[in-house]
Amino acid sequence: MFQGLTEKLANAFKKFRGKGKLTAADVKEGMREVKLALLEADVNFKVVKEFIKTVTDRAVGTEVLESLLPAQQIVKIVNEELIALMGGETPKINISPKPPTVIMMVGLQGAGKTTHAGKIANMYKGKGKNPLLVACDVYRPAAIDQLKIVGETIGIPVFSMGAKISPVEIAKAGVEHAKKNGHDMVLIDTAGRLHIDEELMQELVKIKSTTEPAEILLVVDAMTGQDAVNVAKSFNDLLDITGVVLTKIDGDTRGGAALSVKYITGKPIKFIGTGEKMDAIELFHPDRMASRILGMGDVLSLIEKAEAAFDEKNAKELEKKMREQTFTLDDFLMQMRNLKKMGNLEQILGMMPGVKPSAIKDAKIDENQMTHIEAIILSMTKQERNKPDIINGSRRKRIADGSGTSVEEVNKLLKQFDQMKKMMKQFSGMGKRKMPFGMKLPF
Repeated sequence: MFQGLTEKLANAFKKFRGKGKLTAADVKEGMREVKLALLEADVNFKVVKEFIKTVTDRAVGTEVLESLLPAQQIVKIVNEELIALMGGETPKINISPKPPTVIMMVGLQGAGKTTHAGKIANMYKGKGKNPLLVACDVYRPAAIDQLKIVGETIGIPVFSMGAKISPVEIAKAGVEHAKKNGHDMVLIDTAGRLHIDEELMQELVKIKSTTEPAEILLVVDAMTGQDAVNVAKSFNDLLDITGVVLTKIDGDTRGGAALSVKYITGKPIKFIGTGEKMDAIELFHPDRMASRILGMGDVLSLIEKAEAAFDEKNAKELEKKMREQTFTLDDFLMQMRNLKKMGNLEQILGMMPGVKPSAIKDAKIDENQMTHIEAIILSMTKQERNKPDIINGSRRKRIADGSGTSVEEVNKLLKQFDQMKKMMKQFSGMGKRKMPFGMKLPF
């Protein structure tokens, strides 16, 4: 996420380092580099111009030029202005005082409306809501079937009336169905086009006036950069959207859309799609995103993911096993599965402070290796998992054959597990301490 922008900003900040004092000329030269970095990231020109002016005005003030650490002060200012640019505080979803809360999903075809309607429904199902998905895209072939598949995947019902009924009537009937059946949240999946046209917009205006949604969320593809911002402006001008869902942010995103949407439309980004799975969606936190862009990590999001994936009771039992040196391959398998629940490993690494984008890029994390490790452990007997020392040559060959791997891969896993246990032994003498990320995984 934003690898290119992060690296270019880091290079721009180097111009401020190593200087005891900064002059206005130094600031101007460094800001030129920041400006180029933002433009290359496809950030809207008006946004860049205003951002550079604001940062420069603050940077040539006494708080920086008379500071003992001017380079750090400038990074602090850039961080604060990035947060302000993306909306400041984390926006919240508008919940209707009288159920159901109606959320209208709008956007162009291919942006991910249907999938993200499901993701948001799934997120709020986890928060105790009882959502209903409503299929109002009667034009795109198989759109209704796609929403039904999404609904089945996450266990959320889908209301549909086929492809011959007016989307406005379907939306109205869907809300009435929700009221009668105790659904306190309705997500309307509307039709998209390959481009904005009058017919599409008028239909959306009618659905809005009929259902009176608490939220109109525009779904835009982050990888389209400036086009995403132009689309956002067009939809906002006619529908007065309440927020934006930025999808495909895990792809080769340059950052332009994330940094431009709020400034151009005045409407906040409320969610970001971070992958293909139905739980790959996050609330948008401007402060955390600014931190990621500046290469400072995102510890809060990392902790939230860990808390969601790691059971507290199991964590305490694991901690005890580490101290008492009774950690087994079964325990290791459980922790590896928990780690997989946290999401894409490259994204997790990117949230860690001090990890450079280039390092993640060069790491080439092969998540398939985790599947191989799981297969190897599951091919062992219970006794072998508890006491790996008994695994001799013939057992290794049997395990390799049973897991579809090689003896070399089995040997590698056993060797690294042994090294990990030795490392734990060193920690065991340090007293009782929590070690959520104390393991070295063999991939």
